[in-house]
Amino acid sequence: MITKEFTPFENKVWLATPTMHGEELKYVTEAYDTNWMSTVGANINEVERIAAERAEMKYAVGLSCCTAALHLCVKFAGEKLYGKPAISHGALEGRRVFCSDMTFDATLNPVVYEGGIPIFIDTDANSWNMDSVALEKAFEIYPDVKLVVSAELYGFPGRMDEIKKICEKNGAILIEDAAEAMGATIDGKQCGSFGDYSAISYNGNKIITGSSGGCLLTNDIQVANKARKWSTQARENAPWYQHEEVGYNYRMSNVIAGVVRGQYPHLEEHIAQKKAVYERYKVGFKDLPVQMNPITDGTEPNYWLSAMIIDKEYMCKQVRDDSKALYIKEKGKTCPTEILETLAKYNAEGRPIWKPMHMQPMYRMHECIGRDGSIRCRTNAYIAGGVADVGADIFERGLCLPSDNKMTVEQQNKVIEIVRACFE
Repeated sequence: MITKEFTPFENKVWLATPTMHGEELKYVTEAYDTNWMSTVGANINEVERIAAERAEMKYAVGLSCCTAALHLCVKFAGEKLYGKPAISHGALEGRRVFCSDMTFDATLNPVVYEGGIPIFIDTDANSWNMDSVALEKAFEIYPDVKLVVSAELYGFPGRMDEIKKICEKNGAILIEDAAEAMGATIDGKQCGSFGDYSAISYNGNKIITGSSGGCLLTNDIQVANKARKWSTQARENAPWYQHEEVGYNYRMSNVIAGVVRGQYPHLEEHIAQKKAVYERYKVGFKDLPVQMNPITDGTEPNYWLSAMIIDKEYMCKQVRDDSKALYIKEKGKTCPTEILETLAKYNAEGRPIWKPMHMQPMYRMHECIGRDGSIRCRTNAYIAGGVADVGADIFERGLCLPSDNKMTVEQQNKVIEIVRACFE
């Protein structure tokens, strides 16, 4: 453990928490006073209008969460590609789908809901997002694949435009998981506008929040209308409850929409605050052997979570299984486990970087394709067949730092000193 001692933070320094402004309560109260407490109302209508406008898409459908939005994206894509399935099967039954490897499992679980088989695409070391070179190799190996689900990590987008071009060249549909990247841009174009269908999140720790909720984004009116139908239990236009296909209880609440509606005017303000946090870390760590989230040329992140990876030669010995981590302290070296435990000791919250999907117990038998076309499976090794496993390497050396936009400069300076002390 570090030898330098600090006074614990009196108030916990969080990874990321909601930032409320007051307008949210106005719209929630409006829903209450008008008795529109269900899944219809002025707040939902306005959130859908604003969400589509902000994302530079024609249509938005307000849903209970981003995972629901992704599920309906996947379901529609599957039916468009392969036809309507039997009730007992999903639209992608037995079909391979290319998916981001370094992401939260909500990105690809909807593929499994619909019976698909995720094939993971390794991570680009220069962006921490889906490697476009690896994706091209994947299409060479499996030219029959017609669906790609790609996420943008921590609000720092890679070149989703390149991913889109590769999909178009191969006749594939692109689903863009922009849950973490709302307000980020690529060459001035909004994240969430690159996918044939896209999803954004209003979860409690996102750049703006509704406590929950999400939107499906599309330029296709048929997709928007189908999503609205499916999300309200697929009720047919009949005087009674008539059902001809499986539906879901996925519609956004008008109350939740009131919170989101009150948050949208503050999106740019939150992004500016998150950017200031990121830049203070960059300055504070400039002489440490670490690298912050990479910023891809031509992109402007929303800086949702500041993360870092430790240079390989400054990593102390660390081992992790599926639930525990151990390390041996070495002078001048550290590891994510030590830093996270030390931050927690002083009442500050950090997190490990997303564990790649091909390393997760439920997906270890699934293939992960590297930029040289190598295929890995049944392993969580960092080197497979002599080829670097980029996602596993970032997970081994990386962590997310406290990134709350209400963290004071004094609190962040102390976090920086705690991290620096771990290298002593």
